[in-house]
Amino acid sequence: MQWFNIPKRSPHARVRLFCFPYAGGGAPIYRNWPRLLPAEIEVCAVNLPGRGGRIKEAPFTDLHEMVSAIAEAIVPHLDLPPAFFGHSMGAMISFELARKLREMRNVRPAHLFVSGRRAPQLPNDDPITHDLPEPQLLEEVRRLNGTPTEVLEHPELMQLMLPLLRADFSVVDTYEYRPGAPLGCPVTVFGGLQDVEVSRQHLEAWGEQTTAAFSVRMLPGDHFFLNSPSPQALLLRIVSEELQKSLRHTA
Repeated sequence: MQWFNIPKRSPHARVRLFCFPYAGGGAPIYRNWPRLLPAEIEVCAVNLPGRGGRIKEAPFTDLHEMVSAIAEAIVPHLDLPPAFFGHSMGAMISFELARKLREMRNVRPAHLFVSGRRAPQLPNDDPITHDLPEPQLLEEVRRLNGTPTEVLEHPELMQLMLPLLRADFSVVDTYEYRPGAPLGCPVTVFGGLQDVEVSRQHLEAWGEQTTAAFSVRMLPGDHFFLNSPSPQALLLRIVSEELQKSLRHTA
């Protein structure tokens, strides 16, 4: 199974937007994006091991190991300028991938969009979740409100999901920020107005991670605001506007 899923090839594309999932999520999170974004933005949903067509592959439990693997696999897909979007765990992946590609190939994304995640240099005081006993882990999954009710109420599906959730939570729990030079690309940060996990102050601190343009955009909703139609439409409008602006500056 390939790492990258481009559901709608566009001969008019000027940028390829790589989209990274949150913990427990997969490429289908972004299935509507190709038809909601202009043709000059080609959406590429990232297929991580342990989900979807890669369900039989062991998921990563370490973020830096995952990013190293993605950085190798992404090279043939850099024929268009890349941009990255990631939500929660995906925000961490996209940020570290941008730094890795700068180190490996002197590649700079046209734009970095991070969503629903505190800045990486801030101390992580969240409780460890990946090694919780199953009942407590299930309660944490319910509290986060990112898993569909029909899955939560289906014991067989949850048994299939739990190993992946543990692995993804381990990616988040064990992440260690390594200080480095700020990125040189524009960064736009999204947050949910009702998100009790990530505050605007947490999001503003992302500004330290770039020397280029930076903005924070707060949208209606909780931690998973991007899954609701109205906030998603607003988010995609901003993504489109910011990418077009970035492309104009690099033309």
